Amino acid sequence: MTELERVPPGVDPTVPSSARVYDYLLGGKDHLAVDRAVADRLLAVAPDARLVARANRRFQIEVVRHLAERGLRQFIDLGTGIPTSPSIHETVRAVSPACRVIYVDHDPMVRLHAQALLADAPGVAGIQADLRRPAELFADPHVSGLIDFDQPLCVLMVGVLHYVMDEEDPAGIVDAFRKRMVPDSALVISHSMAESAPEAIERLRMATAGSPAQARFRTRAEVLRLFDGFELIGPGLVPVQDWHLGPDDLPLLDGPPLMRVDGGAGLLRA
Repeated sequence: MTELERVPPGVDPTVPSSARVYDYLLGGKDHLAVDRAVADRLLAVAPDARLVARANRRFQIEVVRHLAERGLRQFIDLGTGIPTSPSIHETVRAVSPACRVIYVDHDPMVRLHAQALLADAPGVAGIQADLRRPAELFADPHVSGLIDFDQPLCVLMVGVLHYVMDEEDPAGIVDAFRKRMVPDSALVISHSMAESAPEAIERLRMATAGSPAQARFRTRAEVLRLFDGFELIGPGLVPVQDWHLGPDDLPLLDGPPLMRVDGGAGLLRA
């Protein structure tokens, strides 16, 4: 079967997907030629992009494990991407089988993979929805069936908000979720930073302009404002390879990556 024959209905093989580009960078198999072309252009200007993708993934797993150990039992992963092991639900349910997880992505290929992966996973669901339309997401029966918004939860926006353009109001999106979160809930964000190499940023913008994989690199101050109302935990907002809770953890990279991604987690203040 050719690559195009494997493309499910609803997927345009001529349009790159940020989820599939990320899958390619992580060494996965669920991507198309158009995604590899975007990733290869990124790697040409940012050779550390694969390592940064791995560091971003490790940051996500470390944060959710920590939050589950703190007692959080509900997780909404926005822009989840192609399922990768160790997954969010594998990680948190190893801490407590009572944990419930909703995976959310607007890419129909992600939904198909999630449905296959989660067919026999109780307390876990994958839905096709767009985080830019929070009201529709909240109304989804899978969400209302698994998530109790009267109890603390964790909302993950890892590696996704830089694909939300300014005119799509990323702060308003975060605020819509914050308004549904009770005290002791957590917000987790990682974001591509404007502090990255300017030449690499400009080349990446040119390579992805007008596509779903285009990114908005924001400053540290802009990303910190997305955490308004939350108290940052751990080391705060730092490059993802430097986000550690234990003194024995070693950095994944020897030096700063060319394309910088900062990550942080915050707890909602009472």
